[in-house]
Amino acid sequence: MTIVLGDNQYGKAETHVVRVSRAGSRHEVKDLNVSIALAGDFADTHTSGDNSKVVPTDTQKNTVFAFARDGIGEIEDFAMRLARHFVNEFASVYRARVHVEEQPWHRIHDHAFVQAGAEKRLATVTATDDGTWVVAGIGGMVVMKSGGSEFHGYLKDRFTTLPETTDRILATSVLARWRYAGTDVDWKVSFDEVRRLLLEAFASKHSLSLQQTLYAMGEAVLLARSEVAEVRMAMPNRHHFAVDLTPFGMANENEVFYASDRPYGLIEGTITRDDVPEPGMAW
Repeated sequence: MTIVLGDNQYGKAETHVVRVSRAGSRHEVKDLNVSIALAGDFADTHTSGDNSKVVPTDTQKNTVFAFARDGIGEIEDFAMRLARHFVNEFASVYRARVHVEEQPWHRIHDHAFVQAGAEKRLATVTATDDGTWVVAGIGGMVVMKSGGSEFHGYLKDRFTTLPETTDRILATSVLARWRYAGTDVDWKVSFDEVRRLLLEAFASKHSLSLQQTLYAMGEAVLLARSEVAEVRMAMPNRHHFAVDLTPFGMANENEVFYASDRPYGLIEGTITRDDVPEPGMAW
């Protein structure tokens, strides 16, 4: 009996690259997950551990970031550039398959965006002998700012490695819940207005911290909507790290980012009126 290697391929899956094009104050964002699969003369790495013909998956990841530095354009063109590169550059590769998923973002400001298709409308009603309380909300409202965000001046000790920055991507998935002061409310109008106020505050507030942004969003709602008694929010910090392209002889002027999903900072807070009594029950 002869044992032989059958069909095989390998590659780097789901490289999450975010490319910001900064044309003046109005930014454009491309948010991609790129998966690469290479097939070719790779039998030796399986049978004897000879890696002399292998293109490391880390190299594939770096290639995605380096190609993004020169601009992405339409995802079909970007995938074609990558696929042809691997086939033409490496003799051991006879097939390169590149799959790209693009996450669309809707503009809410020159450099602020809300992610399409991610959010949910929420409602919780509690009724007792003492009354009825209504809590509305939004879950999974993913927003991002490609400018107008800083983070510096924080405590540092021997374990601190985070560099201070005056120009970073600020991204989060907002879970916002607000308690109504009563039940005589046009729920649809109120919900739409609260959502609008949250987005406008996120977009317009020059942020020195995600905590400051959270407070500004809740404050905007309470100042404009008298029917809302308090707002509670949880906002995980969706970190975007600028990719170091200097090993490839390229500069990165805050344009190409690696989007990391964990671990993440989780910012939570309640913004309330001092003249509205507590409902006497837990949310």
